Amino acid sequence: MKKTILFSLLMLVFFSVQAQWVNDPTTNNFIANSSSDAGEIYLSTDPVSGDTYVQWTQFASNGWSPFLQRLTYDGTPQWGREGIHINGQQFSSWSQGIAMVATTDGGVVSCFSNEAEKCIAVKINADGTFPWGEAGILLFGGSGGARTEIIACDDGGVWALGADYTNSYLCYINSNGTAGPTITISDTSGKSCMFGQMVPTFDGNVFVVYEKEQWAYTYYYEKEIWVIGYDKNGNTISPDTKLMSAQTIGGSYIHYVVPDGLGGGYVYLWHPAIGEAFNTYVFHFDQYGASTFPSQDGTPVHSADPNNYYLDAYATVDPESHDLLIVYQQTDALTQSQCILLVNRINEIGETLWGDGIRVLDNGTIPCGGTRIDAFEYGDGFTVIYHKGTNQTGFESTVEAKGFDMECIPLWTTEMCTAAYPKTGDQNSTGFHGGQNIVAWVNSSSGGVYGQNIGQDGTMGEITPPNPPTPCYAPSNFQGEYVYTNVMFGPMVSWDAPEALPLHYNLYCETTGEVIEIDSEYTSYFEEREIGNYVYKLTAVYEDCESSYALTPEGADYVLVEVTSVPEENDDTIVTLLNVYNMNGQLVKTENAEQLSPGVYILQGLTQNGKLIYKKRIITKP
Repeated sequence: MKKTILFSLLMLVFFSVQAQWVNDPTTNNFIANSSSDAGEIYLSTDPVSGDTYVQWTQFASNGWSPFLQRLTYDGTPQWGREGIHINGQQFSSWSQGIAMVATTDGGVVSCFSNEAEKCIAVKINADGTFPWGEAGILLFGGSGGARTEIIACDDGGVWALGADYTNSYLCYINSNGTAGPTITISDTSGKSCMFGQMVPTFDGNVFVVYEKEQWAYTYYYEKEIWVIGYDKNGNTISPDTKLMSAQTIGGSYIHYVVPDGLGGGYVYLWHPAIGEAFNTYVFHFDQYGASTFPSQDGTPVHSADPNNYYLDAYATVDPESHDLLIVYQQTDALTQSQCILLVNRINEIGETLWGDGIRVLDNGTIPCGGTRIDAFEYGDGFTVIYHKGTNQTGFESTVEAKGFDMECIPLWTTEMCTAAYPKTGDQNSTGFHGGQNIVAWVNSSSGGVYGQNIGQDGTMGEITPPNPPTPCYAPSNFQGEYVYTNVMFGPMVSWDAPEALPLHYNLYCETTGEVIEIDSEYTSYFEEREIGNYVYKLTAVYEDCESSYALTPEGADYVLVEVTSVPEENDDTIVTLLNVYNMNGQLVKTENAEQLSPGVYILQGLTQNGKLIYKKRIITKP
C-alpha cells in the first residue's frame, strides 16, 4: 500500500512539473480530464497570488455538478488530473445556475442551486480543503434557487446573489463562512425581480443591477433595468434607480454588467425592441447609483440598421480613461449567417467614440463565437479573443487573439490554438493579471479541459509580468474660498498633497484659460481677482504623467470661487522692506524682494510717511 501511495505522489509531482503554459498552439495546456459534454466554464484569477481557478460542470454521480482546478501563474495544475469535484450536494440533471470567484485570501468560492433549489456556497482553500465543509453553507434562509451570482471583496469575503421567480436575495459572506442579513429585492407592483448582477463599490458595499419584468405574451416579457446599492448590514446606500425604460423582449435576453473602476458600472443588453432589429444598448451609473446617460433607452453600439443585427456582446473597461470597450458580432438579419466582429468605445456620458464601431474580424459566412475583450492592465491597449470557425458547419474552430492600442490600431495577431476541433468555450476570460490573460475550453469530441495564456505583446507560454507604471497620484481635498482682509483679497484654493510628491502642480483657471504652475512644496494658492466667478481645476505633474483632476470632499473635480467685492485702490508704496512671509505665515529671510523664488508672498514694510502696511507679491518663474 505504501508503494502505491508513493507512486501516486511521484506521478502527481511529475505531472505538475510537466504541465505548464506552452507556446505551441498545436497542443495547448492540459488543465483536467472531463467528459466531452462538459460546459459552463468559469475562470477567476486571484490578484494576490496570481493563481487561476477554472470551474466546469459535467455529469457525475450527484448530477450535473461542478469540478474545479487550480493553476499556478505558470499554468501548472495543482489538484491532479481530475480536479476537485464538489459532491457534498445533490444536483439536478440540468444547470441550476453556477457561479465562481477567487477570493483575496487565496481560496475560491463556488455558488450554485442544488437539486432542492436551495442556494449553496462552497469554499475551497488553495490546498484543496473545504473550510466551510464539503456541503457548504445555505444562503438566504433557503430562499432563491433559480439563479446565483457571486463577487469577491478585498477582505476575503464575497457577496452572493440569488433569485426565485419573484424576488432576488442578497447577502454578504465573511471569509470564515458567517453570513450577514438576507436582503430581499422585490417590487410592490408585482413584477418579478430577476437576473441580477453585482458591481463592487467603495468600503465593501455593492450595487445590484437587476431586471423588473412581467409577462407580455408567448415568450416575451416587458423588462426594465434598475440599480440599487447596499452595505454589508443590509442598509441601502443609494435609491432604487431605473436605468432602462420598459422594453418588450424575449425572456432569455438578459443584461450584463462590468465595473467602471470608479465605483459605478456599465450595463449592456442586446434586444430587438427599438427599431425591430437586434442592437446592443449600453447604460451607465456612477458611484452614487445615478444614471449618467441622457436616455433610458441607452446608447446603441451601432446606428439603426434593419439589414443587420448587432449582438453577442462582451465588454471590459479601460483602466485609464474608464471608458467601456465592447466587442459584438454583426450578422445579417435575413439569414444570420454572417460573422463580422466590431469594437466600439463608449464613455460615461453615452458618447460612442468610434462611431459605428471598428471592424476587427470578417469571417464571411463561416461561424465564429466565444468572443472576449480585455483591457491591458495599465490602460495602453486591449485584446480581442474569439473562436474562429473553419468550415460552414461551425462545429470545428481554432482560437485567435488580436492586440490593439487604445486607438484600436492593430498591434499583433496570435493563433492561440491551431488545432481545429469542436470546442465548448468558456463563459469568461480571466482578464489580464500579471501581464497575462487566460481562456479555456472543452474538447467536445474526446473530452478534456484545455486552455492557453496570452501576453500583452501577443506571446504565449512563459510571460514576464510587466512593471507597473509610476503611480500618477492626484491631489485630494481640493477646496476654494473668497478671502477678504485688510491684507489681501481674492480667491484662495488649497489641497492635500498626493501620496507621491509631484514635480509641480498645474492650477487651471477655467474662467480665464490660464495655467498656473505651482511648486510642489506648496498646498495652497492665492491671487487677486476682479469681481466675478472663477472656476479652478488642479492636477499633479510627474516625470511621466499628469494626474487626473483633484476632487473636492463632495467628489467634484473643480472649485468655484465667487469674488463679490474688492477694496478701493490704495496708492501706498513700500519704501522700506521689513519682513517677507510666505502664504503659510512663515518668515522668509531676504533683503530684496526681487531675489525671492517663484511663489506668493506678503511683504511687510513702511511707506514714505512711515505707515506700516502689507502688500501681496506674486513672483513667477523667470
